[in-house]
Amino acid sequence: MKFVIVFVALFGLALAAPPQSAADATVLRSESEVGPESYSYAVETSDGKSASEDGHLENIGSEDEAIAVKGQFSYVGDDGVTYSVSYIADKNGFQPSGAHLPVAPSA
Repeated sequence: MKFVIVFVALFGLALAAPPQSAADATVLRSESEVGPESYSYAVETSDGKSASEDGHLENIGSEDEAIAVKGQFSYVGDDGVTYSVSYIADKNGFQPSGAHLPVAPSA
């Protein structure tokens, strides 16, 4: 759980870092909530980037206790196209999906 709190704090600091030049984006929206068994955050910047994530503990108090995360991020690429990725990260690993991502062939 401490890892989650540190991760969220570092992510917020990275997004709130001072711009490197006048052309850099500004934060339009930043929300976060961290509890003992869950967390959530949402960030949106003026350059079209956004990210949000919700996480919670599963199987609390057992040997199988783990965090389950669901989130998304999007950004505008150099080609002007907005790319979006949704993901789940849980006991089954990291599972991203997006229109521009390759899909594994069916077995």
